[in-house]
Amino acid sequence: MSEEPTSWARTVARNELAESLPRRWAHTQGVAYQAGRLEGVLGQKARLLVCAALLHDVGYTPRLATTGFHPLDGARFLRDVHGADDRLTRLVANHSFALLEAEERGFREVLEAEFPLLEDQRLVDALVWCDMTTTPDGRPTTAEARVAEILGRYGEESVVGRFIRRASPEIFAAVERVEAELAAQPK
Repeated sequence: MSEEPTSWARTVARNELAESLPRRWAHTQGVAYQAGRLEGVLGQKARLLVCAALLHDVGYTPRLATTGFHPLDGARFLRDVHGADDRLTRLVANHSFALLEAEERGFREVLEAEFPLLEDQRLVDALVWCDMTTTPDGRPTTAEARVAEILGRYGEESVVGRFIRRASPEIFAAVERVEAELAAQPK
């Protein structure tokens, strides 16, 4: 990766998502936009967040979907094909409380072994906020509306529905922490 990290991440995400999954690409661009809004909160870590935001859903790409669990498939692709930074792959693998979905799918031990959760709670929370305040079409929304949209799209008893219901208290808490930090920023 010789180019600037965010340019590289944008190129990889566009190459993997724009043509095969245009709606997912729109969501990804919206998530990256949200990440850019957190520069004042995260400082130098904002660049890593923008890269993770751009790449968080790359595992949905049909050619990469080997397990059908997009956080794991995407993180493996970034690690194995692109030699991506460990912190980046761990953020992608664990975005938006993916560990709970991994448990629903029988991948928890694999995810924990290959991509341990980052200990930087602010960065983890920030990616949750970016993802969960962006609609599938890339527009800003509330975390409550996003969770409701996911439940409506997948159904409450689906794997994703069960996961999102389990994760929603943690999602809402993470979003609240980030929004408190944003509100505390000087205008």
